[in-house]
Amino acid sequence: MSVKNFPLTRDQLEKIAENHPTPFYVYDERSIRENAKRLIRAFSVFPSYKEHFAVKALPNPFILKILAEEGLGADCSSYTELLLAEMAGMKREATMFTSNETPAREYETAKKMGAIINLDDFTHIEFLEGSVGLPELVSCRYNPGPLKGGNAIIGNPEEAKYGFTREQIIEGFSLLKKKGVKRFALHTMVASNELNIDYHIETARLLFELAAEIKNKTGVRLEFVNLGGGVGIPYKPEQEAIDWDTLAQEIKKVYDEIIKPAGLDPLGIHTEYGRPITGPYGWLVTRAIHTKNIYRKYIGLDSCMADLMRPALYGAYHHITIPGKENLPFTETYDVVGSLCENNDKFAVRRRLPKIDVGEANGDFVVIHDAGAHGRAMGFNYNGKLRCGELLLRPDGSLLQIRRSETVEDYFATLDFKAFEKF
Repeated sequence: MSVKNFPLTRDQLEKIAENHPTPFYVYDERSIRENAKRLIRAFSVFPSYKEHFAVKALPNPFILKILAEEGLGADCSSYTELLLAEMAGMKREATMFTSNETPAREYETAKKMGAIINLDDFTHIEFLEGSVGLPELVSCRYNPGPLKGGNAIIGNPEEAKYGFTREQIIEGFSLLKKKGVKRFALHTMVASNELNIDYHIETARLLFELAAEIKNKTGVRLEFVNLGGGVGIPYKPEQEAIDWDTLAQEIKKVYDEIIKPAGLDPLGIHTEYGRPITGPYGWLVTRAIHTKNIYRKYIGLDSCMADLMRPALYGAYHHITIPGKENLPFTETYDVVGSLCENNDKFAVRRRLPKIDVGEANGDFVVIHDAGAHGRAMGFNYNGKLRCGELLLRPDGSLLQIRRSETVEDYFATLDFKAFEKF
């Protein structure tokens, strides 16, 4: 079982809402830092280890700076994410650039930064060489196809647009070696939000066996293997989190079994976790403003799927609590919904909850848990909705606004009104 805590009381939220009207995100700095420390300590069993936090999960430079201070780097997939990582102090090879269908400008930016370039396709070897030149260190992304099953969110590797086949990756490393590349790395990413620890151990086995095969067939000795990300979090209270120590120790057993006899020790281990680093330590705070009784009973929030689209996009479960009513019995069954003009704008369907009081000024706060990854990051402006802001709960109990809520002026900022006047 996982415990769903929220670090603020209803009274505290009322005071916060005076200056920061709902909805807003809250992130717990202390918990994020402690979690990062646990991860690094667990993976210290390897000769070298580097975590590249998946920037897409929570692209805020304040959060990235916290992670950089704890020794984490960045996993980036776009020009903008590269800039965010650099802004946060994630320098040179602390950043790994894994993109697909990549424009030359983005490769150029990554190379200038000294970031590790992780190629997505065999043809990108020639493209990278012809556009900006090959760096000293090149990584290649492996797609195991039918050799590895996928999961519900990311799909089966065989159907994915990402990565080299096994044959292509052998040929690719041979070609890179001939072209003068001196340092090499291997990467894969085959799952998302996976809580089965065996899945991640088998991914490590797959990569370690491939590393040995690459050495035997090409003479290339990999500097590190990036196991990717994909570790899930227990969105539901009955689920259990993956323990960092257990995961690292089990992967180390496979390392000792395969890597050492193959003559590849020491081999660096890298990861690109995002969701399990920040996900459990972020919450979307919103207020109940309407109730409706037709064929079902509804609670309408002042937030909508423009702020958190995972339930609508994946049918994902996010736990909900009502501050001040945590110990009350669940007497009601609600669909908890937003105001977007889409019927799938639902944070919860037929969810058992305490009776919720509504009102724009004094309605109950509704806290949506485990929103610290792929929450605000996936926001959008459909229906002209304005995305909410982000607050950081500091270790001393103070709050820092790290992103303000969007305004109407922000929404109109990219329109060319001078041209409109002449239209």
